[in-house]
Amino acid sequence: MPGCSEAGSAGGPEVLDLRGLLCPIPVIRTGERVAGLAPGTLLRLECTDPGVREDLPIWARMHGHSIEAVETEDHLVVVLLRVGSD
Repeated sequence: MPGCSEAGSAGGPEVLDLRGLLCPIPVIRTGERVAGLAPGTLLRLECTDPGVREDLPIWARMHGHSIEAVETEDHLVVVLLRVGSD
């Protein structure tokens, strides 16, 4: 899938590049990506839409996933999502 990279050799999180996408596309793409991941997988979401700070935690809670961190790096919102078993 474009915009996604596998975890690094050090076992870091997989990365989903959602830069330049506006609501609701970051949530939709996250859902598509999470569907193919095993429970417990850590996914780093890199977004430029500031709305993901509120949208993704709500979506994650509704679908049984957890948000481990939401941080801002320059103009990038980075969300660390742990895939649940739902």
